Amino acid sequence: MSSSLDGAIAGGKHVMDVRVYYEDTDFTGIVYHANYLRFMERGRTNYLRLLGADQHALFAEAQSEAPGFAFVVRAMQLDYLKPARMDDLLEIVTSPHDIKGASITLHQIVRRGSEILVEAQVKVAFVSGGRARPIPKALRTAMSADRERH
Repeated sequence: MSSSLDGAIAGGKHVMDVRVYYEDTDFTGIVYHANYLRFMERGRTNYLRLLGADQHALFAEAQSEAPGFAFVVRAMQLDYLKPARMDDLLEIVTSPHDIKGASITLHQIVRRGSEILVEAQVKVAFVSGGRARPIPKALRTAMSADRERH
């Protein structure tokens, strides 16, 4: 895995390491279910951050088209398959699955080594000015290119 705090984009996927700390666990010593949402949020945020770092001009164009844009979670489907425990090193894997006019569906997994612990489909909407808007073409193209490149 990458030594970068934000993870890395490779093979059309964003991969980021997360260490499980005591504060992430419940009284039984396993990761509290809601904390997986926090781990996956970090993965989505860092995926977009790194995509923007690679595509500064495209993000600037998106900003000019839709000032103050943001992505917000619209729907999420999760499958909890196996528990994680304190001190586990987890990988959060995020990849674009379906890119539409005003939304993108991301596939996310939380794994420990080769074991998949949690799997999720996350639909995020593109908003600007407090309303759903079409994702600017430059940004949609950047996400699609990352997915198709690998």
